[in-house]
Amino acid sequence: MTEDDETGLRREIDAVERKMSRTVDLGARAVVISVAVFVLIIGYLLPWMGSASGWEVLLHQGDAAGKAGMVPRLFAATSLAFGVGASALALITRRWGLTWVCALGSWFASVDGLLAIWTRQSSAGLASPGPGIGLIISEIAMVTLGVLWFRTAWSRD
Repeated sequence: MTEDDETGLRREIDAVERKMSRTVDLGARAVVISVAVFVLIIGYLLPWMGSASGWEVLLHQGDAAGKAGMVPRLFAATSLAFGVGASALALITRRWGLTWVCALGSWFASVDGLLAIWTRQSSAGLASPGPGIGLIISEIAMVTLGVLWFRTAWSRD
């Protein structure tokens, strides 16, 4: 083996090492994350408040969705962005940096979802509908995603 061959081999090894240091192996956790994303999507189809589904709250359509307030709409947007969008991107690309984006974004959306449920129970009053099953399912899915993404982000070898 010549010196040029050794140098070329060293460059190849270094390139592979750099590439591997930026990716994450999700293993079986990828399936659980995918199921949680699917459950979140199902939560958007179910009622969040009154007869308004999560999609209607997100798009500000319908009477109940029009009275939803800012916090449920913010939860609808952040859970869609981080729970569905960023999670799908992280699952496809397996980039370690995206796992942190998903982890932090999922927890932000989880706190916002908790506030959305709380505002539906307290400040909305007795005349308006409380949190629907879709809102609760979506919150559980976001907490699950937050836990899974944080465990993935912290598990880097």
